[in-house]
Amino acid sequence: MTQRSHSAAAQALGYLFQSQWPLVELVRRARERPDFELALEMYDDVSWEEGGAPKELLQLKHHVGAVRPLGDKDTDLWRTIAVWMDLHQPGDVDGPLLTLVTTQVAPAGSACAALRPGTGDRVEAQRLLEDAAAESDAVATAPVRKRFLGLSPPERSIFVSRMRVLDSSAQIQDLDDQLRAELRLVLPPNNEDLYMDRLWAWWYRVAVSLLRREAATISGLEVVAKVADLRDQFSTGTLPTLVERDDFDPETEQEYSGRVFVEQLRWISLNDVLLQKAVVDYYRAYTQSARWIENHLVGLSELDDFEDNLKDEWERAYAFMRLRLPADAEDEDVARAGQDLLRMVTEQSQVRLRQYSEAFFTRGKYHELADDGRVGWHAEFSARLEALLLGQAS
Repeated sequence: MTQRSHSAAAQALGYLFQSQWPLVELVRRARERPDFELALEMYDDVSWEEGGAPKELLQLKHHVGAVRPLGDKDTDLWRTIAVWMDLHQPGDVDGPLLTLVTTQVAPAGSACAALRPGTGDRVEAQRLLEDAAAESDAVATAPVRKRFLGLSPPERSIFVSRMRVLDSSAQIQDLDDQLRAELRLVLPPNNEDLYMDRLWAWWYRVAVSLLRREAATISGLEVVAKVADLRDQFSTGTLPTLVERDDFDPETEQEYSGRVFVEQLRWISLNDVLLQKAVVDYYRAYTQSARWIENHLVGLSELDDFEDNLKDEWERAYAFMRLRLPADAEDEDVARAGQDLLRMVTEQSQVRLRQYSEAFFTRGKYHELADDGRVGWHAEFSARLEALLLGQAS
């Protein structure tokens, strides 16, 4: 069998690296500049902004496997320089910093080594880049090298003074470890993996939102707030939300159409929109309960107690509904009373599992109870359930 080329996989890993590396850097930088904002693919692969203007443009380069040195004539370097020349006037002394983040290593004596922040020699870096531009015979980089040498000496000096290289960056498989190291003081004991899963899942949604331009930037303050919020969800009295609305696959909605809890909602004439919402709530609550148990965050007996308390609250509300309904009530009035009962117990319930207060969970658990026939919304739901089950049996 012919082995397939790994070029597509390497490119895909590069895209993932470009979307994941910024979270690590946001957490790292938030200590000193939480007000800085980050954008993806706005001005460059990544950009740091302040007051709506870019202060730093970053090119991210990821290489799979053994990492070769980053030479002064390398295509990656000169492609990066071409992007920077296109994005901003090279000779603008007030222009943004220009940063190349790469998994490659800049060898001693190279221009890229001289461009490392803090220890670099910009004069030497400029000389080495000029030599490389003049001496290289690479066809692919010829246009940008010509443009670089075509800059006036002051423009080249300013341009290079704004450059820096962050070499030896962690590869994509190491980013999670780096992020854990940055968050070591906030990771919840015994739930580190689950915490990290939730943080990366949140960041995935943020990255998609940034790339779709639904949001322009995200600040260090927002990341700090999310880190703290997630940590609080793992404290003694609270629980984390492990299932988001977007986790529900709309393609599976038809699979729920024959469920008992859906039939119960049809008996009180709920419309399609409310039926769809109920299905999502049911899925999220059911899945969340299973994941809490799987991750040893709650026990079965604690969930059983919570469901018993929900049922007790329903029994009182159901009894009051029956009291108010006349014996000869019209079907429309019975349906409306059932709607009121459903809305009251699902939206006004004071029953909580610990301090967890997400509304979807209470709604979804009531739908679970309705699916088991333990609660109902129609005044005659018990008789209807019996007829439904007999019909299914026959």
